[in-house]
Amino acid sequence: MENEGVIEGRNAVIEAFRSGVRVDKVFIAKGDTDATLKHIASTARAAGATVVEADKRKLDSMSHTKSHQGVIAMAAFAEYVTIDEILEIAKKRGEEPLIIVCDEISDPHNLGAIIRTCEATGAHGVIIPKRRSAGSSATVAKASSGAIFHTAIARVTNLTAAVKELKKAGVWLYAASMDSETVLWESDFTSATAFVIGSEGSGISRLVSENCDFNVKIPMSGKLSSLNASVSAAVLLFEAVRQRRPAL
Repeated sequence: MENEGVIEGRNAVIEAFRSGVRVDKVFIAKGDTDATLKHIASTARAAGATVVEADKRKLDSMSHTKSHQGVIAMAAFAEYVTIDEILEIAKKRGEEPLIIVCDEISDPHNLGAIIRTCEATGAHGVIIPKRRSAGSSATVAKASSGAIFHTAIARVTNLTAAVKELKKAGVWLYAASMDSETVLWESDFTSATAFVIGSEGSGISRLVSENCDFNVKIPMSGKLSSLNASVSAAVLLFEAVRQRRPAL
C-alpha cells in the first residue's frame, strides 16, 4: 500500500509547506540543485524539517509516482474532515455549499485532478467513500499539484448515507449521467449543490443514484459518449461558478 506520509514533486511539497502541513524530513536530489530545489530546502529548514541530500537511486526507490522531480517529503497528510465541517466552511464564507461526491473514483490521478479543480473553483469540499476509492496519498497529492492541502476531504463509511445527510442539510444532489434528459446549463446550481461523479467503469452506484434529486448530462458532439471523471467534475463545477458569479 502506498505510504500516505510521502509527498512527491516540487509543487506538491511547496504547497504542503504553504498550507502548514507538518513536514518532518525532506529528501533533496544530491548535487547541483536549481533555484526551486534550493528554495524548498531553505523553506524546509525554516519550518524545522530535516533536509537530507539523496542520490537519484535513493529517490527513485522511495518514489511511488516515479516522477519525484528531485524532492520527496515525509509528512502526515491533513486529517479527513466531516460533512458538517465542509458545510461549515461554506457557511463561514457566506456561500451556498458547492461539493463534489466521488462514487468509487479509484484512479488516484483522477481524484487528484478533481481535488485540484475543487480548489481552483472555490468548492467547499470533496466526499469520498472508504472502500473502493483512492484516498489521500503521494500520487493524489502530486496529481492535485498540492491542492489536497487546501481542500476539505471527508471520507465516509457509507456514501448513500452521506448523500442522505447532505439532502437533510438542504443540499441538492445532481448525478452526472449521460442518460439524463436534462443538460447541465438547463439546471440551477446557485443554491446548495453537490455533484455526484461515478467511476468510469461502472458509473454511479444504484443506491446513490436513487437518492440523488436530479440527473444532468454534459452534451457531447463528438463520437465519444462520455468524458473522463475529472473532466466531467471540472465542467460541472465551472458551470456552477459561472451561474453564481455576480452579473457585471
